[in-house]
Amino acid sequence: MGDIINNLISTWQNYSHLFIQGLGITLVLSLISVAAGCVFGFLMMLLRRSRLSIFSFRPLSFIAGVYIEVIRGTPMLLQLYFFYFLLPEIITFVELSKFTCCVVALCVNSVAYTSEIFRSGIQAVDKGQTEAARSLGLSSTQTMIHVVLPQAVKNVLPALCNEFITMIKETSLASTFFIGDLMSVYRTVSGILFLTIEPLIIVGIIYFIVTFFLSKGVMFLEKKLTVS
Repeated sequence: MGDIINNLISTWQNYSHLFIQGLGITLVLSLISVAAGCVFGFLMMLLRRSRLSIFSFRPLSFIAGVYIEVIRGTPMLLQLYFFYFLLPEIITFVELSKFTCCVVALCVNSVAYTSEIFRSGIQAVDKGQTEAARSLGLSSTQTMIHVVLPQAVKNVLPALCNEFITMIKETSLASTFFIGDLMSVYRTVSGILFLTIEPLIIVGIIYFIVTFFLSKGVMFLEKKLTVS
């Protein structure tokens, strides 16, 4: 046990800059994925709500539904492999980096989940609000923008924060392609020192600290929104 503790201290002292750099890349990956997920996930949700006049084209609604079901029904690692090998074959005029391919895969995954978050948040708004707005002469689009969305934000924000926390952990799968995230750093340091347990413990502690405090922040946000 004493050797493990000594190795832990020595590993952190010598390679802390790599672990911190890996944490930064992990957070950037997660932030980009969730940000893209919020933008395109909201649009995907609108495509599925065929009652909106500007998105009433049924085939688009069907395609959006198939997209969401396929992404939610397949493993993240499979999607990473798929885009890692597929994108360079499709986009041949630009040399795509491993990092870019993984970012696209993570964004595609996040869009499907955030779309469902927006859908559930909107459905949680009392239908009476929509009926009252329509009775006052507002169109479907105006009702969505001025009545439903402001109320849905309170339902959606905590879930989006939880999606960000989940994505921080999901990005560990991207270490398969050595893109510099925390788990990639673990594999690098482990290979240099020929140690397995100690770098793994350090990475686990970093993940736990980050997700723990973010989770507490989400709980605080939920309490504030509930009171308001």
